[in-house]
Amino acid sequence: MGGVETVLFLVILATVVATFARRLRVPAPSLLVIAGVIVGLLPGVPAVVVTPDVVSLVVLPPLLFAAGEELPWRDLRAVWRPVTALAVGLVLVSAAIVGALAIAFTPLPVGMAFVLGAVLASTDPVAVAALARRLSLPPPVQALVQAESLFNDATSLLLFRVALSVAIAGGVVSWGHTLAEFAILAGGGMAVGAVVAGGAVLIRHRTEDPVLETVVALVTPYGAYVLAESIHASGVTAVVVASVILGTQATRLTNARIRLQLSAVFQTVVFLLESVVFGLIGLQLPTLLRGQAGTDTRWPLQALAITVTLMVVRVAWVFPLAAIRQRREGAARSSWQVPAVVSWAGTRGVVPLAAALSIPLTTSSPLTTSSPWTTSGAAVLPGRDLVLLLTTAVIVITLVVQGFTLAPLVRRAGIALTPDDVAQEHTAARLTLARAGLSHLDHLTETAAAPDFVLEALRNSWQDRIERITEHRNTEPPRTASIYRQLRRDLLDVESAELDRLYHDGAITDATRRRIQRSLDLEHAGLGDGPEPP
Repeated sequence: MGGVETVLFLVILATVVATFARRLRVPAPSLLVIAGVIVGLLPGVPAVVVTPDVVSLVVLPPLLFAAGEELPWRDLRAVWRPVTALAVGLVLVSAAIVGALAIAFTPLPVGMAFVLGAVLASTDPVAVAALARRLSLPPPVQALVQAESLFNDATSLLLFRVALSVAIAGGVVSWGHTLAEFAILAGGGMAVGAVVAGGAVLIRHRTEDPVLETVVALVTPYGAYVLAESIHASGVTAVVVASVILGTQATRLTNARIRLQLSAVFQTVVFLLESVVFGLIGLQLPTLLRGQAGTDTRWPLQALAITVTLMVVRVAWVFPLAAIRQRREGAARSSWQVPAVVSWAGTRGVVPLAAALSIPLTTSSPLTTSSPWTTSGAAVLPGRDLVLLLTTAVIVITLVVQGFTLAPLVRRAGIALTPDDVAQEHTAARLTLARAGLSHLDHLTETAAAPDFVLEALRNSWQDRIERITEHRNTEPPRTASIYRQLRRDLLDVESAELDRLYHDGAITDATRRRIQRSLDLEHAGLGDGPEPP
């Protein structure tokens, strides 16, 4: 199966899986991984080999960018202390314990055992974001789990480079060199991300062409990643920083029409890339199994032991950290709900896979680049295939076990926002906005900034909006609001049908038809699918 055929198959598979996942109310990434494994085990299915470039350069930047844009700066500032403790301290502890476990229970050399620990030490932002989208977590908890997975890359990547250097060259670790490299990784990545974000802001401020803005938005994560990697900084950190900065400027960069288009484009891109990468994870596991045939058959137990160890270490780190924070905030007693959810949200995914794939094939590969993929004839690096197999197996286990059980745990903990809470917040905000608009109309009336009949028409429209919102808030079910929305949809459908009649009768051109249809579609989309009034 060629590359194009594989991608097309994965997209079709993901579409089918996403449909069933929505009906079954289970996470699509977890179900897609299972489907990939099942398909890969079928007889006659050709081997699927994932290259580092596909994951690190093609798939990872836009998925990281989308995850970073979803992280509010306000919530990030509120949780930066626990995020730092998780992104640095927990990564270091996890890498050391997994490395020691690999030395004791796997045939890996010491150096490669700690490479495995560094690869699996950090949670994955793509998997965490994909799983968390369907959960109504409180904003601080959502920000905590997403920020940790986004910002622990610099620590895990530094450990990965140090461990890989020891494994390949048997080098001695220099603390001065290590700290300098960490500064380049983290500081350089942050600087590049800020520069790229600034450049994107300048360009997008000076254009209102939806096509050009979409191209700039799609190119930005790739530009940040490539530029950072070219100076040996962290490409992941650069993409994350750029996305967080641009996410705070979203409403100032473009108009409403372009924002709608960008949202649609990015949702499509994220769906396609997540479909490919999670499907590839599942498909690759059978291929790796066949490559290990006839060798150590204890790898399933080893992978399971490593996964359990990662979970236990995370619980042992998160709960004391949460207890200390709750005590500082004056809580009467420690609660288990939030620490339990944060502990169970530590899935592995795309970033660990990219790190494992970037391990050189031979011992002569240079380590001066940030992605040591090039090889030239020398001794085969011992343990590389086993590291890749164990990494993929751990990713599959965490995506399946934690992916399927995270939502029930959130419900059991009782910390999820209820639909009523979300609806009330939405309604209260819409009411405040409508009243602000009405207040501005009063100001315009006092200053005679527009004709009276125009202002009166707008005032009547805004008063009707306030009445609909108020009735929606106070009435259960919001009968009048629902009737109003349905009548507006019916009227738009009538206009759309009349538009088609005009076009088929030759009264208007196709260009006019498309332009008016887009306006009708935007108005129809503004009505939404839920019970909220417009």
